[in-house]
Amino acid sequence: MNKFSQFCADLATFTDLKPTIHNSSATGYRARSEFGFSKDAYTMIEGGQKVYMSVSSLPHSSIQKIMIELLPRLQNSEVIKKKLFQINFRTSGAKILATLIYHKPLEENWKAEALNIQNSINNLSIVGRSKKQKVLIGPEDLEVTCNYDNASFKILQNDLVFFQPNFYLYPLMIAFITRQLKDPKDLLELYCGCGGFTLPLASKFNKIFATENNRHSIRLLKESIELNKLSNIEIARLSDDETASALANERPFRRLENIDIQAYEFSHILVDPPRAGLSEETINLSKQFDNMIYISCNPETFLRDVTKLDRKIESIGVFDQFANTGHLEIIAFLK
Repeated sequence: MNKFSQFCADLATFTDLKPTIHNSSATGYRARSEFGFSKDAYTMIEGGQKVYMSVSSLPHSSIQKIMIELLPRLQNSEVIKKKLFQINFRTSGAKILATLIYHKPLEENWKAEALNIQNSINNLSIVGRSKKQKVLIGPEDLEVTCNYDNASFKILQNDLVFFQPNFYLYPLMIAFITRQLKDPKDLLELYCGCGGFTLPLASKFNKIFATENNRHSIRLLKESIELNKLSNIEIARLSDDETASALANERPFRRLENIDIQAYEFSHILVDPPRAGLSEETINLSKQFDNMIYISCNPETFLRDVTKLDRKIESIGVFDQFANTGHLEIIAFLK
């Protein structure tokens, strides 16, 4: 039984609805990819074994192109490749961010060599990282323009924040959500990250209050809000449990001193938790809301949480973010 059949069979316990399935190409789909570096080659773990390669077919074609151009420059530079153990790539579709991660401090000769490499490859920005050190050769923030349905927005990301990995399915996920919305007023969003869903949903809701615990994500989202000239989003650096505590008026938060939560008329709550799923505090908080949008990267914890939430599934979509793996992304509207 494949992963789609298995999930549909498990879902049948909760609803007669058949999920809409969005497939992905098996190659060229990844907007972000992480590789090891060893013996003058990129490396990945496949089937429990380390595989050495000069390029991978999984990343977006723009990353593949940079991998091919970058590798001989790494191989020919003792300064650059010494103690280099990982390279992370991200793409906007045109520009590439490459983060080189080391087991040693980065010194001036490394900076000069990295600058030479960056200048020799079009559309490449290099960032170096080692323990407690970050060296910017080019910009560390990548601006991505996302087009979905007949709309678009710009979003900033970097290597320190989560961003949807599938270059082609991400716009389809946004379109799925926006098409399913009914009578939106204000939105409470937890785990908002750098705004992957916050920004496009700003045009659908009167106001959005979004929370996230990652400092880097909050900074990028603030800048993206300004970039898109949006005025109906307020954000706060709060964990899921802190958000629940704030809405219950259990204790004051200095991070909320300029935000009047009571002024919101929430019609929906959106949650996009990590693989572990929702905390009990978040589940209890969600009971205040008629409409819930649950984005999950783990079918097991999603179905576990649906049992606890005791809600009706109104619509559900499955997105094959990682083709040829056991992973699935789920978006469900719960009443």
